[in-house]
Amino acid sequence: MSHVLEADLCVIGAGSGGLSVAAGAAQMGARVVLIERNRMGGDCLNTGCVPSKALIAAAHAADAMRRSGRFGINGHEPDVDFLRVRGHVRDVIAGIAPHDSAERFEGLGVTVLRASAHFAGPNEIKAGTARVRARRFVVATGSSPFMPPIPGLGDSSALTNETVFDLDSRPEHLIVIGGGPIGVEMAQAHRRLGASVTILQRGCILPKDDPDAVAVVRRRLMAEGVTICEGAKVVHASRRGNGVVVTAEINGAPAEIAGSHLLVAVGRRADVDGLGLDAAGIAHSQKGITVDARLRTSNRRVFAIGDVTGEYQFTHMAAYQAGIVIRNALFHWPAKVDTRAFPWVTYTDPELAHVGLTAAMAEEQGHSVRLAGFNLAENDRARAERETEGFVKIVVGRRSKVLGATVVGRGAGELILPWVLAISQGLGIGAMARVIAPYPTLSEISKGAASAYYAPTLFGPTTRKIVRLLQRFS
Repeated sequence: MSHVLEADLCVIGAGSGGLSVAAGAAQMGARVVLIERNRMGGDCLNTGCVPSKALIAAAHAADAMRRSGRFGINGHEPDVDFLRVRGHVRDVIAGIAPHDSAERFEGLGVTVLRASAHFAGPNEIKAGTARVRARRFVVATGSSPFMPPIPGLGDSSALTNETVFDLDSRPEHLIVIGGGPIGVEMAQAHRRLGASVTILQRGCILPKDDPDAVAVVRRRLMAEGVTICEGAKVVHASRRGNGVVVTAEINGAPAEIAGSHLLVAVGRRADVDGLGLDAAGIAHSQKGITVDARLRTSNRRVFAIGDVTGEYQFTHMAAYQAGIVIRNALFHWPAKVDTRAFPWVTYTDPELAHVGLTAAMAEEQGHSVRLAGFNLAENDRARAERETEGFVKIVVGRRSKVLGATVVGRGAGELILPWVLAISQGLGIGAMARVIAPYPTLSEISKGAASAYYAPTLFGPTTRKIVRLLQRFS
């Protein structure tokens, strides 16, 4: 027998976006139903951000031991116990899981249903034996790894981010198809943990980022022994014994790469199958659910957030969108998404972080821009830590307004935040030039870039003439 639940808000999907909506709405007094068919916490906790960063941390520890000779320490090749590395990854997940658990959300007053859900009409969802009728709905079902139509790929036991963290032994040779953030992060991590690694990327790696910054990352990966094949079109994959063979055309030349494991990291697809979107009158495509600036679907009772919309597939975007939905759904405040100050970080070493417009994007939009920059090699803290690869590059528009920023180097993900604030608040670069930065810190590079922007004027001939003139009357 089915039973009916009445709610103010029904959320499908307990990933980062859905959890943020459910927690916020429930604590504000709304009646909330949260539906999840798989694991609480979604991709981020179980197969994405958390396990990948835990693996990267283990890889960093191995690399620190390997490279400690530059500090006068007895550096040596580490003995990596891959099974214990997997244990570390799982322990990190387990430590965070209670925060995302059904028990915690039930404690907040949320009704949690563990079942598959689909729309039975424009204002009703069926989940297991329950029917949920709500004033508003939020689809936050996320995304899954996209498997390209490469002949033989389905029979090659290919790994994705959903399975690579289950390995209990180190790959002898990991072949990575895809040179985006996931591909390069996993490539470097496994290389540092002792595997041979080859990246096959159709174009250039990290194609959405500043080419100069990408060049810094590429040099480090290659210096650490990662083989990068750009301009590679994969045409076939197959099993060979206990391993795998990938046939490709690399810049037009045929090539065959044999490895022990294959990781596919070429993008993600929105999880919309089985949701009954047509029954609810919700427009969607292969890319995902169509939403407006207020994250409303074509059914005005239904919102969609996060990866399922096909745009900016990042955990922090889903969390940001959750706030937009709460303001719209609960308070009828016409809040809209603003991505001008949206940042992203690729967690290689060195890290690569970006916010706003690149110089090319700004010029395409008709902006007259100047660039300001500062190299980590000029920073005393970077010198002390022997991590001088990288720079900050700032795109500055009319009236010295900050339009974009790229940071590549150790800790770039932490260093990008002041520039996110500057863009979100419409600040000029002078605001950064006037701050007092603690010494010695890596954060000084931001002030250094801002100061460099004004240096030609401040130390130019006009200023020298004014100073000499004023000294005559002092």
